[in-house]
Amino acid sequence: MTTRCGYVAIVGAPNAGKSTLVNALVGTKVSIVSPKVQTTRFRVLGILMADQTQVILVDTPGIFAPKRRLERAMVAAAWDGAADADLVCLLVDAHHGWDDDSRAICTRLKEAGRQAVLVLNKVDLVRKERLLELAAAVNAEGIFTDIFMVSALSGDGVADLAACFAGRLPEGPFLFPEDQVSDLPQRLLAAEITREKAFLQLHQELPYALTVETEQWQERDDGSVRVDQVIFVQRESQKAIVVGKAGHQIKAIGAAARGELEALLECRVHLFLHVKVKEDWTEKRGFYSGVGLDFDV
Repeated sequence: MTTRCGYVAIVGAPNAGKSTLVNALVGTKVSIVSPKVQTTRFRVLGILMADQTQVILVDTPGIFAPKRRLERAMVAAAWDGAADADLVCLLVDAHHGWDDDSRAICTRLKEAGRQAVLVLNKVDLVRKERLLELAAAVNAEGIFTDIFMVSALSGDGVADLAACFAGRLPEGPFLFPEDQVSDLPQRLLAAEITREKAFLQLHQELPYALTVETEQWQERDDGSVRVDQVIFVQRESQKAIVVGKAGHQIKAIGAAARGELEALLECRVHLFLHVKVKEDWTEKRGFYSGVGLDFDV
């Protein structure tokens, strides 16, 4: 039987809902989500099986005008993902509209001679008349082969989008086992989940000043897993925020992360979190190589 396989890059401005869409398409969590912009820092693959087609979804960092080294590395990773993909999907937050970041992405795709599938997300938050006007305005750019209107959060329209991707990919053998949903190692996914919970708990602070590393992963004889992680911040004042009064904040972060890890791993998880100050972690080459980002971009 003929099989198909290929890569679909999901690109868009920060907070367009790329990770939420990838999770919805795959049917399980492979990429972290938070209301903070630029939550996704590096390329994550989500793997969707659609009949005899393996759709490899490339969840990329949000594309915007970068200033700092980490931002430049994130945006470069997004464009690398798009350049290597068989299909490109431009995701636009319909509620936010056709903003400067989305226009800039479209312009660069046009300059590269790339066509794309346009997906308007969060359509449940927009009146139908405005949605149709937005679709017409964006489609006038002339690079879109298809337009889909979805709500990645509710799942509306996601199945039709998956069918489109599957039908457009080239014939070829599967590149991953059929039961695999992501290329992310468990240690890295666990660190990302804890980072997500920290972002959600710390509503206004530390979007860039915080990262998480899994230092130890020990599978126990009783089937449980012990996970030791370090949350790195840049200043002592930030450490105090993460720990919280009498340790309440770090306990809340740990409880939320542990609950999600247990659901994903389907076993009991003993999670131990430590907070350390590393002032220049965003300037350390090792951090970038560890998550597949280019330090020198």
